[in-house]
Amino acid sequence: MTCRRFFLFALLIFFVSPSAGVAQEPLDGGVPSFRSTSLPLPRFVSLRSDKVYARTGPGLRYPIRWVYKRENLPVEIVQEFDTWRKIKDSDGDEGWVHTSMISGERTVFIEGETLLPLREGKGENFRMTARLEPGVTAFLDRCEGEWCRLHTDGYRGWAERKFLWGIYANEKFD
Repeated sequence: MTCRRFFLFALLIFFVSPSAGVAQEPLDGGVPSFRSTSLPLPRFVSLRSDKVYARTGPGLRYPIRWVYKRENLPVEIVQEFDTWRKIKDSDGDEGWVHTSMISGERTVFIEGETLLPLREGKGENFRMTARLEPGVTAFLDRCEGEWCRLHTDGYRGWAERKFLWGIYANEKFD
């Protein structure tokens, strides 16, 4: 075998070999489990823009499943692949978004069916500063026990953690 043929053969083996490259497509058609960061999974983040495409897989070649149209919406990262993150929203819907569309700024989504009191202090005995409607997104300042300090639209105060989506029940957040 000449040197040129050997080189072409070696090059062909490299590109065809299943061990070549960093991330391979799984044979079952699923999504590879390549982790991109050492950050814990799952974890909460927020959407950076008011137009975020959620795709069926981690890449531009995958079709768009839906479009989020709400900046600062809290989402949960459940899986990572290269520069893509599989997120889950408060309804449990999942999709893949590019890392440029997410922010580490923490926000929460008001859950429930009634107005949520925002109070001056941690407890029901403190004066109410506002009432937040279900579906409102607020910025998370910190949590202490069962209460979290929030701010949104010029209002600031404490709300009960159990009515907030975007923070884990036992998560410590300062």
